[in-house]
Amino acid sequence: MSQQDINRILYVEDEPDIQAVAKLALEQVGRFTLEICSSGQEALDKAEQFSPQLMLLDVMMPEMDGPTTLGKLRDINGLQDVPAIFMTARVQPHEIQEYISMGAVDVIAKPFDPMTLSNQIREIWDKVT
Repeated sequence: MSQQDINRILYVEDEPDIQAVAKLALEQVGRFTLEICSSGQEALDKAEQFSPQLMLLDVMMPEMDGPTTLGKLRDINGLQDVPAIFMTARVQPHEIQEYISMGAVDVIAKPFDPMTLSNQIREIWDKVT
């Protein structure tokens, strides 16, 4: 992947309150373009048309969790190499290693700080591009 500015983020989160905080943090503070999906299935339905540069996924969601969603997103044409970050409260070192082994480039701890979330994402982006 060439060095470029990140703009388009596919954000998968089932909790409306967390969606609202992240939307404010990422769109208003970070100036990212977001496609917010409330479920793994919604992400699968919207991802190809949105063609994200980064995928941000909640780990624990009903029906289809983040790791399962990521695995299915990887089957969509054009998304095989899109960096993915998991967001979770489960951030013990062995858990983070497990998420990375599932294909995430990094993990952001929940609860996150809305004022620093955009910078965290840009730092991760800079490391992986």
